[in-house]
Amino acid sequence: DRRAEFEKRRNFMFEALNSIPGFKTALPEGAFYIFPSITGVLGKTWGGKLLKDSADVAEYLLKDHHVATVPGDAFGAPENLRLSYAASIDALEEAVNRIRRAFS
Repeated sequence: DRRAEFEKRRNFMFEALNSIPGFKTALPEGAFYIFPSITGVLGKTWGGKLLKDSADVAEYLLKDHHVATVPGDAFGAPENLRLSYAASIDALEEAVNRIRRAFS
């Protein structure tokens, strides 16, 4: 059923993002978004770019690694990113793998 599928995706994203150094997230309770803290990657240089805030991280992920996220600044949380898990598990796995490569 649809609810079970979204729970599977949510749980996957929760575990996967928390396994990336510099990312920390709580288990979402509603909707189909996850909102990890990215404080562990801020203020550091990745891919030759100094990432000062969530807008820098979102731009880096999009331009260099082809992963779309929304900067937390838009939600009053400049140290977070918003990611949707309303996608296939295959697409989510690929996105997480790209994020992991971006910060390794």
